[in-house]
Amino acid sequence: MAKAVKINHVALVVSNLEEACEFYEHELGLEPIPAFLFDYPTAFFKFNEEQQLHLTEWDDVYSFRGHICVQVDDINTIFFRMKELGVIDIAPWGKVRQLPDGAIQMFVRDPSGNLVEISSAPGAPIDKAIFEDELYQDGIYVSGRNDFRGYKSKDATLYHGDT
Repeated sequence: MAKAVKINHVALVVSNLEEACEFYEHELGLEPIPAFLFDYPTAFFKFNEEQQLHLTEWDDVYSFRGHICVQVDDINTIFFRMKELGVIDIAPWGKVRQLPDGAIQMFVRDPSGNLVEISSAPGAPIDKAIFEDELYQDGIYVSGRNDFRGYKSKDATLYHGDT
């Protein structure tokens, strides 16, 4: 059987391409790269040598909980900047948290309303002020659904292999 081996790119639908490009380039530090000559507004960004983010402008899609997750190199700077911008969204998955593996996790909305999970690597230095902020809460997200189906472990992590 054939097997998927990696994520090549994630495509997000945005309502305003220029605003979205500004956010991903200047707030999250992604590098713009050439896109194909599509007949609709689109922009490509480079995460690393193997993964990309593709943005395309349409006006008919919105997801409340669906998201992409990006690891950042400085969660402290990103947290305070996202708070300043007022884009941290605690409604879908709760407040900013530290996961059992030590990674910090938060969710923000890009200018088009796409949900982006931002995470630190486990063991990354965390500014103590984050733990005292009103947007922070101890423990993992609890939905209240009490439906425990799925593959779960007390040793779960977002990171497998190199971080």
